[in-house]
Amino acid sequence: MYGAELIEALRLRDAQLEFFGVGGERMRAVGCDTVVDAKDLSVVGITEILSHLPKIYGLFRHLIAEADTRKPDLAIVIDSPAFNWRVARQMKKRGIPVVYYVAPQFWAWRQGRVRLIRDYIDKALVIFPFEEKFYRDRGVDATFVGHPLAELPQPAIGRGDYAAQFHLDPAKQWITLMPGSRVKEVRMNLPTILEAAAQLGDGYEFLLPVAPTLDRAFLQNLISQRGVALVPESLPALWHSRAGIVASGTATVEAAMMRTPFVMVYRVSALTYLLGKPRVKVPRFAMVNLIAGEQVVPELVQQDFTAANVVARVREILPDGDVRDRMIAGLTQVKDMLRAPGGNVEGPALHPADRAAEIILALGQR
Repeated sequence: MYGAELIEALRLRDAQLEFFGVGGERMRAVGCDTVVDAKDLSVVGITEILSHLPKIYGLFRHLIAEADTRKPDLAIVIDSPAFNWRVARQMKKRGIPVVYYVAPQFWAWRQGRVRLIRDYIDKALVIFPFEEKFYRDRGVDATFVGHPLAELPQPAIGRGDYAAQFHLDPAKQWITLMPGSRVKEVRMNLPTILEAAAQLGDGYEFLLPVAPTLDRAFLQNLISQRGVALVPESLPALWHSRAGIVASGTATVEAAMMRTPFVMVYRVSALTYLLGKPRVKVPRFAMVNLIAGEQVVPELVQQDFTAANVVARVREILPDGDVRDRMIAGLTQVKDMLRAPGGNVEGPALHPADRAAEIILALGQR
């Protein structure tokens, strides 16, 4: 999504630009030649990635070979640091300027790896307000451009039309379930989420948005006949839901932007958690809580992530009252903090992709 928005913003300023690289359906839709499909790189976890390394390395070599053939004027890498810093290193060796859009979260763990950004990146465009200082203090030319999700409009479809389209009961309260965007994440998180949904009961409608990196049939097999509706997009589901059960990651920011109260959950394999936990340098897991500097939403991670705990936390935020009101106020504050610099809280702000495009084109003209 971020890549597609950036391509559109760049093309508005220079219609002659051509794009190729790693991406998915949205980037293809705006004219990017995706020589590597992003789905093939969707792996999470320390131990989980090992079995996928040969395939990923083959895709990496294919991408670099395409770059050698096409000789791009500029390389833009987006997130995915384990893959992209290696891409950046190869581009730098070839004298190609590199921009990092959505810079790695090295402030959270493995802070020593900031040197990789410093050595191989010409410009870092960061999407969280505290990241600019973190990177600049460590010698990286970084600029906060705002979070792309902060300018998302309210979904246009009304609740009644949405209910009719997906056969939902508009009289019930809806709860959105977001177990992650990778197969391994879903396998680790969804069973407990479904168990919690079963305990919450038939008085609610449960919506499960299908992430673009997942196959609908895969999710359908997992939910079986559990009374969960698969829907194509997360934002309308969140907007019309009373609450959410959301796996740690970008989905938590999406829920915040829709101001939908939610409970954050996450689980990885025991070995991944054992290896990763000592390296974590931040006091909280949920991005919403990190941005706010306090606990806005509850975090249920690893052994704390049980169906009973999820149900208890969800029941606290479903009814009107102080708990729900405080959470909505906190989510609203986070949304305001993520807006692009110079944006007006009361009106439209410059979209982060537009700010990024201006910086990128200026870099290319040096």
